[in-house]
Amino acid sequence: MSDRSLYDWPEYYDWTSTGLDRDVTYYSELAKQSGGPVLELGCGTGRCSLAIARLGIPVVGLDLSSSMLQRARQKGEEMGLTDYVRWIEADMTQFTLNEKFPLIIIPYRSFLHLLSVREQIAALKRVRQHLTEDGLFAFNIFVPHIRDFCELDGKYSFRGTFPVPGTDERVDLYDLTEFDHFNQVAHVIRYVERFDGAGRSVDRIRTFFRLRYIYPTELYHLLTLCGFKIVNRYGSFHRTPFDGRSKELIIEAVKRPV
Repeated sequence: MSDRSLYDWPEYYDWTSTGLDRDVTYYSELAKQSGGPVLELGCGTGRCSLAIARLGIPVVGLDLSSSMLQRARQKGEEMGLTDYVRWIEADMTQFTLNEKFPLIIIPYRSFLHLLSVREQIAALKRVRQHLTEDGLFAFNIFVPHIRDFCELDGKYSFRGTFPVPGTDERVDLYDLTEFDHFNQVAHVIRYVERFDGAGRSVDRIRTFFRLRYIYPTELYHLLTLCGFKIVNRYGSFHRTPFDGRSKELIIEAVKRPV
């Protein structure tokens, strides 16, 4: 089994990170309402950015990983979207662009890759700096539930089987998750195994990543501190109300007058 960084296997990421129910539709609808251009932070291999570009809306996809962006760029070229999308390799806590956007998005829980309050504040300040005065900032995170943590902590969990496009192969995913509740960090070892059409294992990967989970009230105070006002909270990408049973939190925020 080979050990690789999460960002060293963009093709595997593409095959297995297929998103959440209706998330691309939701962010695409916001893009149409804004008229563009759109800035996506933590764009990965371009799943959301390219969907927005397909609408003829200009989009900038920013990510820290050169390998992820290389994959995104390749896909954009194959789809004939190079006139609509621009890729930037940068850290979402430190980037500076000489333009502002009416819509900035951080889909697919990518905000949770910021592992400290300092990093979260730095990223939110960058978002505010690059948002037009009447612009919208939208992103989503999972909602922490203690019962779920107890079921996952220190255990292997099967994450699913995913087809390899254009082949009869498949990829199986397993995670081993351990929690540092003092720092609100989840440490995840991900095991990826690829099988051919006959069921023989042809590749095995072990990778590691961390997430810092955030509670809804904590996020409210964090956004307020950084100069934002929440205008909408949803519990799903179908725009259902957010409540105590919600597994996902979708935030729409605007600049608060300072």
